[in-house]
Formats: sequence, C-alpha cells, structure tokens
Amino acid sequence: MTQARPGDDDGLTMRQLALHALPGLPPIQAGDDLAALIAAGLARAGLAVQPGDVLVVAQKIVSKAEGRAVRLAEVSPSAAAIALAAETGKDPRLVELILRDAVRVVRSRPNLIIVEHRLGFVMANGGLDQSNVVGPEQEPQALLLPVDPDGSAASLSAALGLPVVISDSFGRAWRRGTVGVAIGAAGLPSLVDLRGQPDMFGRTLHVSLTGFADEIAAAAGLLMGQGAEAQPVVLLRGLEWTAPPNPAATLVRPASEDLFR
Repeated sequence: MTQARPGDDDGLTMRQLALHALPGLPPIQAGDDLAALIAAGLARAGLAVQPGDVLVVAQKIVSKAEGRAVRLAEVSPSAAAIALAAETGKDPRLVELILRDAVRVVRSRPNLIIVEHRLGFVMANGGLDQSNVVGPEQEPQALLLPVDPDGSAASLSAALGLPVVISDSFGRAWRRGTVGVAIGAAGLPSLVDLRGQPDMFGRTLHVSLTGFADEIAAAAGLLMGQGAEAQPVVLLRGLEWTAPPNPAATLVRPASEDLFR
C-alpha cells in the first residue's frame, strides 16, 4: 500500500527549507573582495542561485573585509572610559571603543556594558568583538560593527544577485542565551506587516509584525555556530515572501513605541 504524501490529494502543501553552510572560505582580511570569495564558494559547492534563495553572512567577516578591526595599542581611553572600566573591570581601551559608537549606556555591571549603539541596537558591549580576531603576531585587536550594515548588505546583494542578510549574535532581555539577528539586509522584507490580513478563521490581525530577517538570521545561526565552526556564510533555499523589501533598520523599535526607555 502506497502512503499518500501531503500535497497529493488532500489539499495540503509540503513546504521545505534547506540550509547550506558554505565550505572552504579563507580567513577574511581587510580589503578582501567578499562578494567574489562568496561567489567562488557557491560555485565550489555547486549552488547556483535560485528564486527563494537568501544568503546570510556573519557580521564578523563583513567587518573584517571593511577594515573595521582596531589595534588596541592605538586606542587612548578617555576619562569617561577609564571610570567605566574601573566599575566593570574591562580594559579601558575596549570601553573607549564601546563608548565611541554608543548613544548612551543603558546598564553596566562587572564585565558587562549594555549600550544603545548609534545604529539603534541595544546590545552588550556595543557589538564589539574580540573572538577569532587577532592581528599580526597575535596583537590584540577589537572588531567594530560595519559603518552601514544595510549598505553592506545592499552591495553584496547587487554583486551576488540574491537577497542578503548580515547577522550578528544578540542577547535578549529576560531570556538567556544569544541568537542570530539581522543587523543588515537587502532584497527582502526585514519586517513584514500582517496587520489587516485575516487569520485561519477570518479574524483580522491587528498587531502582527514578523521580524522576517531576524528569523532568517536565527535559522542560519544553527549552522554558523558561536565558536570555532568557521561557517560564516549560509545559503537558505526555499523561502517565500510577497511583501516589499525594507532594510534591517526597520526592525529597530522607534523611541515612541518603546515602553522601557
């Protein structure tokens, strides 16, 4: 007896999503043509671009290619950075870099500084990264976020011919653990507004907004990992959407809607 498959005669449609971590990318250096390296990786993996494909790229390699690494030896901490470093036990040079890109310090405690970044993100240590970031002869460095993550995504999208999400790992208030979120996006709707549409029973949705790009970034994070996996680019295949494109900046909640500010 042959088992009926969803989609045969029962009116159901089976939807599938495939994730492919791109193998063989070399260590990224400042000035590298990231789009060309990714295109070569796609070719090696036999992944020709198809409709419904989205490429997720880790912020770290975007920042490296854009020359956003800073030598700590070249950083002179301000009085404010020295004072906050004393409170938190962090390197004053790192604190200086955090404060340079911060609009305000939200909270701090030993070994942690939560700030509102100039891009609107509320994040630990201003998105500053030192994992897997070293200079020549193991010289201490720190990696800053891209200057314009949406612009970086748009450049990669235009060069590669498919939508691009730039992801970073964020902690979340009231929940433990980090997840991938979108800090840059191009070619797809980062935020999908479902208000006014009916649910399964015909009731009108009044508050439903979907962080589509964040969901994509989180899915890719399952393959990217957080440590030594060295899988900074993931292709998602099989996505569908109808909403118009909007950038990842759309995901930042405006101050007028923020009940906790």
